[in-house]
Amino acid sequence: MFFTANRNSPWYLVAFGMIGTTLSGVTFISIPGEVGNSQWAYLPLVLGNCVGYVVIALVLVPLFYRLNLVSIYSWLGSRFGERARLTGSFFFIVSQMVGASFRLFLVVSVLQLAFFDAVGIPFAATVFITIAFVWIYTVRGGIKTVVWTDTLQTIFILLSVGLTIAVILQALGLDVKGAAEAIRESDYSRAFEGDWRSGHNWVKQFVAGLAITVALNGLDQNMMQKNLTCRSLRDCQVNMYTFSFFFLVTNVLFLALGALLYIYAGREGILLPGKSDEVFPYLALNHLGTLTGLCFLLGITAAAYSSVDSSLTSLTTAFCIDFLKVDPKDTGRKRQRVAVHVGFSLLMVLVIVLFRELNNDSVINSLFTAVGYTYGPLLGLFVFGLTTKFQVREKDVPWVCVLAPILAYVLNRYSEELFWGYRFGFEILLLNGALCFLGLWLIRRRKTEGRV
Repeated sequence: MFFTANRNSPWYLVAFGMIGTTLSGVTFISIPGEVGNSQWAYLPLVLGNCVGYVVIALVLVPLFYRLNLVSIYSWLGSRFGERARLTGSFFFIVSQMVGASFRLFLVVSVLQLAFFDAVGIPFAATVFITIAFVWIYTVRGGIKTVVWTDTLQTIFILLSVGLTIAVILQALGLDVKGAAEAIRESDYSRAFEGDWRSGHNWVKQFVAGLAITVALNGLDQNMMQKNLTCRSLRDCQVNMYTFSFFFLVTNVLFLALGALLYIYAGREGILLPGKSDEVFPYLALNHLGTLTGLCFLLGITAAAYSSVDSSLTSLTTAFCIDFLKVDPKDTGRKRQRVAVHVGFSLLMVLVIVLFRELNNDSVINSLFTAVGYTYGPLLGLFVFGLTTKFQVREKDVPWVCVLAPILAYVLNRYSEELFWGYRFGFEILLLNGALCFLGLWLIRRRKTEGRV
């Protein structure tokens, strides 16, 4: 029940709720702010994401349903052996812990400045209180609770964005048609960068978006655990198609919001903060009225809870199933599962507090950097397993998965010197996955075996 919700979740509920999980606090704050730096260059990435969801629905979902998986990394065990399964699950746990912590950090920082500093509550206590509330409502219901709460949180996020846009339009004296025209004529609507050396080249963005979706959603226990709660394979596929449409529309709304924020600031002569992550919070809390400030706080709070509750549940599932060998049907090990849930909750508090002390970069850059290096080995493992019939030397799999991101980091660090001025963007994930694939090819066994 905790792990699969008895595979009885309505597909439309899962599709709608997944928007809230995907649109974390980082997305809520950073996408509108990033419009000032790269205009709508994020749009090709989103289009690639949508194609990636179709790939997941047609390739990965049928495999996972056919094998009746609870932890999707179990397939790696049946394909390559126990060490491959544990390696895949380990990289997921690291990726999910770091990613969820980064997302929650940004949101808690805003709440700290808006409320808790005024009453003398320290940052660490704010983080602990936030995660404690999430733990309370997920520890009992597990993924079933997450599916339903994600739906409510998605409503709050979309309501917040919609009301904020409405307030800005009223302040600018524009209707929807006028707003679209203002965005088109502004300096913030350019979506397709043609320079191949640029990190925002649209082809690179599109391909990277596809790969990111397959890795971060199709190979991610967090997202796939929700998909696998649907009643049937067909329902799950319809869920993915519907979600991809909602995802595109919602991201376009965030991009439009970002352009409108900068247009508004320009017309009012408002001096904006130096960091793009601070633009939306600054305007919402100081210049757009009480209603917009409340909507903003409601939206980022919903985004934070939607992201963290999913992460904690999927981390518990991966660790219990893959490392502790808990049978999903065994109801007698509840105490052990609760202990794991508590452990990951406390670890997330620690990671967030350390990140605040050590990080000097923007959260969105830190998040995508971490994602590019931690999900690459997962991408390489699954692609190699699905597209070849080779077995590998099992004892060498962990080494390949560790060395691939290290080599990717070195190539990224010196890419301009090595590749005629080329700068890696989000496609560093593809490079990392390709290096892992190459490493697996080098340690393959000559004896072949049919695909699982």
